[in-house]
Amino acid sequence: MESSRDFEQIVAEKDARIAELEALVKFYEEQFRLSRHREFGASSEKGILSEQLMLFDEVESTADLSVAEPELEQITYKRRKRTGKREDDLSGLPVEVVEHKLPEDKKVCPQCSGGLHEMGHDSRRELKIIPAQVKVVEHKRAVYSCRNCEKNSDTGVPIVKADMPEALIKGSLASPSAVAHIMAQKYVMSAPLYRQEQDFMRQGVYLSRQTMANWVIRCSEDWLDPVYDRLKEKLLAREILHADETVVQVLKEPGKAAQTDSFMWLYRTSGDTDKHIVLFEYQPSRATCHPERFLKGFKGKLHTDGYAVYHRLPEVTVVGCFVHMRRKFTDALKSIPVKDRPGSAAQEAIEKIGYLFHLEDKWENLAPKERYKRRLKESKPLAENFFAWLETQNFLPKVPMGKAIHYAREQYKWLMNVYLDGRLEISNNRAENAIRPFAVGRKNWLFCNTVKGADASAVVYSIIETAKANGLKPFDYLKFLFETVPGTKTSELDSVLPWGDAVPEHCRMPIKAKENGNAEKECA
Repeated sequence: MESSRDFEQIVAEKDARIAELEALVKFYEEQFRLSRHREFGASSEKGILSEQLMLFDEVESTADLSVAEPELEQITYKRRKRTGKREDDLSGLPVEVVEHKLPEDKKVCPQCSGGLHEMGHDSRRELKIIPAQVKVVEHKRAVYSCRNCEKNSDTGVPIVKADMPEALIKGSLASPSAVAHIMAQKYVMSAPLYRQEQDFMRQGVYLSRQTMANWVIRCSEDWLDPVYDRLKEKLLAREILHADETVVQVLKEPGKAAQTDSFMWLYRTSGDTDKHIVLFEYQPSRATCHPERFLKGFKGKLHTDGYAVYHRLPEVTVVGCFVHMRRKFTDALKSIPVKDRPGSAAQEAIEKIGYLFHLEDKWENLAPKERYKRRLKESKPLAENFFAWLETQNFLPKVPMGKAIHYAREQYKWLMNVYLDGRLEISNNRAENAIRPFAVGRKNWLFCNTVKGADASAVVYSIIETAKANGLKPFDYLKFLFETVPGTKTSELDSVLPWGDAVPEHCRMPIKAKENGNAEKECA
């Protein structure tokens, strides 16, 4: 009898061990499938953090202020051809007309030899590209004196000089157009300074990358910093903001090893305004003190991902991101064999979350008050039912589905804050899209050499991304700032902000170009 109980106990222990090993094998299979999918599989939920690990700047790595002067993505889509589209595409361009006529001695009829007269014309159109040109502009300022005083004055001769624009950098060849071009090529087109140096040489101009680096840093500190500070004041006055952060490496930072990660933080306005502001700030760590210091005085609602640092900000209501939550369930689905995905809990979770986004798309053009009412009536009950459904699901904590459920439960408080105000958004995509230019240029950047260079890059990116968000052409707007800010008082800086009265019309993107850009982004 005793031996029988011993035998049953041994069998039970073996069964428990077999079940444990089977669960472990299943876990490793899921991790293997998910790893393979991340490495080789197509995904519409690509996270941008991995693309941002090679963020950086090479400006300050070659700067010496004491010295004188792509993997391709194919996007395909179908749409109905519009009549007159080519005319729309070219409507913002100047037109140069070239007439082709017969010489007088050839205006003879080939049939009767009579004289020919012009009865009309046919035409074709083509694009003419004029490459960037470099030339030297010499500013000669007239100096005046008085002939009468020269002859008769015993107290000296007054000297009067004509007005002349202030130099961007004293004793330098830097001009508004030159610095704006270098910045736009680097920070918009992702062309590093060594490539620009080669391009200038092909045009017969030797402009070293060290000189260009000096120009970028000096002009950022002298003329863009005041604009940045004014934009920050206006940003913190808003009631709703978005925030995100990403990795950047700085080689020469006091007290830190070169391999240690630093961070570029991003803060931007939400969709409740047509005066968009996008600001970057470099900081050596991911600690709470950095957003706390930057957002000092802000007491509104802040869209973020699930990073716990934001939850500790005083007097700030954090609004979670449903996209980040959905990605966890997307990963869980990818870890399941294809044949088992239909009807799985992961698939059901994605469908439930997807319907919340479907409702948001329907309500996109509603006034905030009406959207708020619709959300409370239709969307909020569905969200609450979704989280209640999660409570009925039983998965091991370490499997992808278990991790997704844990993340959703942990973020429940902040995710549901979207239902506090009709102006709030269901995702933090605005911040992620604003940080994406870093990823686009990742092959042309390796690191930040100094803290000073990282700060300068943050300011330049801020001005450029804010300009783009407000429909301005980065080069033209930068050139305008460098021409205007040196003579503008701090109290008058509002006039040069992207929506200011002083910004000339030629800085603005054509309406058709804006529409085409939005269409491309949506199709992508």
